Amino acid sequence: MKLRISLFSILFAAFLVSSAADPAEYMPQINGTVRTRWEMLTDDGLHRFQVRNARLSVSGKIAPFADYFMQADMCDRGKIKALDYWGRLTLAPRFQFRMGQFRQPFGVDAFRGPHQYLFANRSYMAKQMCNMRGVGAELSYTLPSLPLNFKASAFNPEGIGDHEVWHRAMSFAGKATLTLRNVTFSPGIMSMVPDSIRINLLDFSTSWKSGGWIVEGEYMHKHYTDGRTNGCHGYLLFASYAHPMSNSIFNRWSLQGRFDGMTAHSNGKRDADGLLKTTDPARNRITVGGTLSYIKGSRFVDLRLNYEKMFFHHDVTAPAGEGDKVVAEMVLRF
Repeated sequence: MKLRISLFSILFAAFLVSSAADPAEYMPQINGTVRTRWEMLTDDGLHRFQVRNARLSVSGKIAPFADYFMQADMCDRGKIKALDYWGRLTLAPRFQFRMGQFRQPFGVDAFRGPHQYLFANRSYMAKQMCNMRGVGAELSYTLPSLPLNFKASAFNPEGIGDHEVWHRAMSFAGKATLTLRNVTFSPGIMSMVPDSIRINLLDFSTSWKSGGWIVEGEYMHKHYTDGRTNGCHGYLLFASYAHPMSNSIFNRWSLQGRFDGMTAHSNGKRDADGLLKTTDPARNRITVGGTLSYIKGSRFVDLRLNYEKMFFHHDVTAPAGEGDKVVAEMVLRF
């Protein structure tokens, strides 16, 4: 019942937004991603099936200078989640203002949606260190003479679950993106208060694309003010090579490899004694895999197989479900 209500709410809201506009020019665009998987822990043979994502989004314009976007996950491992709901105004050429609920502009790997993943599981910096959506506002500006874009934003310090709370502090985020031919540079900064201790983050990413190749590296540092606990360092380096194929129902194959990891990490929320504790122990991981794809325009099907090899310190017990594993995944984008 909840699933039907949520789906109906998104579609009905899109209809209301577009009903007063010219339907030929302002017809809502509906997109979705279905990501299902089977995974097995190779150490003990435990396995499971999951619907990892069943996302549905509606976007469109109501005026030449105004657009909107709404997105919900109808099944994130069995749960319904409200994700993005925002409106945006183009105030001048290359200058935009956005307000609502959306992902904070910080990081690169963390900014990818499920239909953009090259690996079955996100990097640790994208999942543990900086998996941040918020309720707030953003300014975006692109320089006229350079392919350089700036984003700056302010958000409620609380998460997206409750919009009723009043606050004295704010979270801030911003990043710049510069693309020179086939190389992209993206530094970013964030300051947030998940509990009562301000946490500052720095990030830098660079990527190179040529033909079927993508090579990307990213580093992130998380600093807890007042020396409450040691800072956390996150890092990743990956490469992907794709090649067209024929004589098959698929039209592309690709191979991927990634090294990523992080030092001991705290989510920034105090325990009963008012102290920050380690919520994620230090670890490194090597991921290798391949993908078969059928791509036609913006629609595609991916069949992905990954193997993940974990490395923990000798004095650390791996959290449940975080051992070596095989992941087989199917992704459909429409």
